Amino acid sequence: MQTTAPIERPASLEAIRLLVAEDLRAVDNVIRRRLHSEVALVDRLSHYIINSGGKRLRPALLLLSARACGYQETRHIELAAVVEFIHTATLLHDDVVDDSELRRGRETANALWGNEASVLVGDFLYSRAFEMMVEVQNMRVMELMAHATNTIAEGEVMQLMNCHDPDTTEARYLEVIGRKTAKLFEAAAQLGAVLGGMTPAQEHALAGYGRHLGNAFQLIDDVLDYSGSAAEIGKNVGDDLAEGKPTLPLIYALREGGPEAVAVLRRAIREGGRDGIDAVLRAVESTGAIAYTERLARHEAGLAKDLLLGIPPSVYRDGLDALADFSVDRSY
Repeated sequence: MQTTAPIERPASLEAIRLLVAEDLRAVDNVIRRRLHSEVALVDRLSHYIINSGGKRLRPALLLLSARACGYQETRHIELAAVVEFIHTATLLHDDVVDDSELRRGRETANALWGNEASVLVGDFLYSRAFEMMVEVQNMRVMELMAHATNTIAEGEVMQLMNCHDPDTTEARYLEVIGRKTAKLFEAAAQLGAVLGGMTPAQEHALAGYGRHLGNAFQLIDDVLDYSGSAAEIGKNVGDDLAEGKPTLPLIYALREGGPEAVAVLRRAIREGGRDGIDAVLRAVESTGAIAYTERLARHEAGLAKDLLLGIPPSVYRDGLDALADFSVDRSY
């Protein structure tokens, strides 16, 4: 049985996950079973990436949402695995686009097997996810997930268009993260409401909760890219800069910095790489860009928490509330 013990604050991710520990074990079993392919390279590469130490945050979000909505059957297990497959497929494609060599502290799949194999295995995970969705036999689920994956793809393209562009605005950046990152959080939370048969207002509230949670999570990811420990975050500090991505800390520093700092930042975004990383870090720190981004993340987390008030009280709703806190208090 699922534990129903209340969680203490501040809650760790482990304490939050404990609320749905049995469900998460079932999800892991589904993932292992449905990853299997008769094509050896597909089997090997997909297992490598799916077992590379991810937080399983999106599946846990769906499981908590479903339980908070009173769902007692088992379709949430398959759908949580679907969400993880879609997330993993985007990581495989992201690493190819970004030419990344490190993720979660391990070599990326494209660094080990090449770009071609990574893209094609990402396609395999997408198609396997849709196979599993069909088996759920719920057109509302299909509608939500088809729309979510399309929106994520648009966000990826928009981010690519922003790369190496020092004139990227905060509004353009926020639209990218809303599509690329927050949309899957939104879908995961909303699916729990769909499965639980909640009212349209409650479904809308949980979708909004997931969207704001995803925004907060990505904002803190972008903070950690300039202030985190490589050992904790599992990638090199300054990776976004090396890829020419103008994330919010850089956008804010460009807006608030003096002429010298602005010149350094514009050059760094246009050229990418890490040659000027120390100067960039000084510019980001001196303008208060990290603090500004953190404040916006906390505002998003607060909006997420407010939207939970329309959901019946339970230990699972408490877990969703704690997940919003974790999204902004984490160091990895």
